[in-house]
Amino acid sequence: MRSIVEKLKKQKLSPPFGVISKVSSTIIEVKGLNPGIGDIVKLVKKESGESELGMVTEINGDVFFVSPFGFIEGFKIGDKVFLSESGLSIPVGDELLGRVVDPFMRPKDGKGEIRHNKMLSIMKPPIEALKRGMIDTVFPVGIKSIDGLLTCGKGQKMGIFAGSGVGKSTLMGMIVKGTKAPIKVIALIGERGREVPEFIQKNLGNDLTNTVIIVATSDDSPLMRKYGAFSAMSVAEYFKDQGNDVLFMMDSITRFAMAQREIGLALGEPPTSKGYPPSVLSLLPQLMERAGKEEGKGSITAFFTVLVEGDDLSDPIADQSRSILDGHVVLSREMTDAGIYPPIDILKSASRVMGDIVTQRHKNSAMIFKKLYSLLKENEVLIRIGAYQQGTDKELDFAIKKKRRMEEFLKQTPENLEDFDKTVETLNEIIERREKRRE
Repeated sequence: MRSIVEKLKKQKLSPPFGVISKVSSTIIEVKGLNPGIGDIVKLVKKESGESELGMVTEINGDVFFVSPFGFIEGFKIGDKVFLSESGLSIPVGDELLGRVVDPFMRPKDGKGEIRHNKMLSIMKPPIEALKRGMIDTVFPVGIKSIDGLLTCGKGQKMGIFAGSGVGKSTLMGMIVKGTKAPIKVIALIGERGREVPEFIQKNLGNDLTNTVIIVATSDDSPLMRKYGAFSAMSVAEYFKDQGNDVLFMMDSITRFAMAQREIGLALGEPPTSKGYPPSVLSLLPQLMERAGKEEGKGSITAFFTVLVEGDDLSDPIADQSRSILDGHVVLSREMTDAGIYPPIDILKSASRVMGDIVTQRHKNSAMIFKKLYSLLKENEVLIRIGAYQQGTDKELDFAIKKKRRMEEFLKQTPENLEDFDKTVETLNEIIERREKRRE
């Protein structure tokens, strides 16, 4: 027996494999292997030898079900299925900077192969609660209404909530260009293919310095769109572990949730609110909580866009996202129609860490600014029709006099990014004139 074993060791034998026993529109059924949930397999077409990666999503007795990362067309009963040795991991390295790649780090920009120096798992646990650093440093983004009234901190997780066509792509481009973060990781998940070159050329000015863009467009498989988000987060973690302060931006959480909805419904999960299965709501914190500040390492400051269908902020994905994130920026269609860009509704937006990272003077100025702006909104109709008599309310009188200055503060073109200190100085100036008047 020993001599037989020794002879077999020298032979190049085929690794164990299973065979496809059934093919449906979204799922492939396989027999002959004993994998675990989440294992990665390689599906090989018998005739052409072409292969596609897939993930084990369900096991039932001696059969298991695979969701492919690519298209299901072309696979037949009898095609071979092999277990992947590397699992769900991606190659990463500094040469990713300045490149556009797919979720498996394969180049999509036609600039040649990328050399990598490390393999990272796509699925990783979030930072442990007691290892998280305190958010105590301002993270400027160059946008006056955010820096002045919704100040972000290094390691904060912010949501950008907007309906379609309100201007979130323009705002994303402004944040990427306005921040001084040394590394920027952008995930474009589930968007139209046309938007990718448009975002790079129009919103980023074709400048990908210190930037990585991970793309999984709407025509990619649901699995590719889902794990594209986790893959992008792993890239951000690679640079964070080197001690960098990373800007992570993802567009959009809604498309990511829709990909999981397709996967969950195909596996027989019960649909709940708006057709989303329970797995969608549990998946959001697994992604979002991986951003943050880690003691002894760098930080990931994350901006997640949420597409609000019909401008309804009670949408289940928007509602769940707000409960996980450390703040939210709401874009207003009314402000877009009025020609105010970026159309940030400061009364519906909030930053949960602003009070801990700005000076007391800055905090007071922001609170008074919001109060004056709220007074204008409450009495807008009376003012427009001339029904308000000046002198009735001193606070409102002052708000009316400052209306033009306040609207100028909220307006900003994509080219004119503002320094943080100058933004705060302008905000204080508006409010301090009010204090002097009251004296």
